[in-house]
Amino acid sequence: MRTKIGTVTSAKMQKTVAVTVHRHVMHPTYNKRYRVSKKFLADTNGQEDVGMGDEVEITECRPLSKNKCFKVTSVLRRAPRLASFKSEEIESQIKRDHRDSAYTKVKTEKAPEVPAKQ
Repeated sequence: MRTKIGTVTSAKMQKTVAVTVHRHVMHPTYNKRYRVSKKFLADTNGQEDVGMGDEVEITECRPLSKNKCFKVTSVLRRAPRLASFKSEEIESQIKRDHRDSAYTKVKTEKAPEVPAKQ
């Protein structure tokens, strides 16, 4: 069975993700390496938490549909999710607002009057 490691580029389908796998090939004339990419459709195998940007390992299996012949066996590295960014951003915004309101409160208090020189 073939296994490949790639990055999830689309997770908009039900129970299916599109995984892009990169490999390097030598050019026959110029003997220079260049990168070749191919997309594979893979079944999520009941894992509903696979999202775009995750690095996954896919394994070949029997044909599940016309274009789908791989299953996601494991998630190697997860991409940061928007929800985690939102909560961190909200917390930092609350701290910033609290700090700014304390600063403006101190600034608005009247300072003692200093007699002007004539």
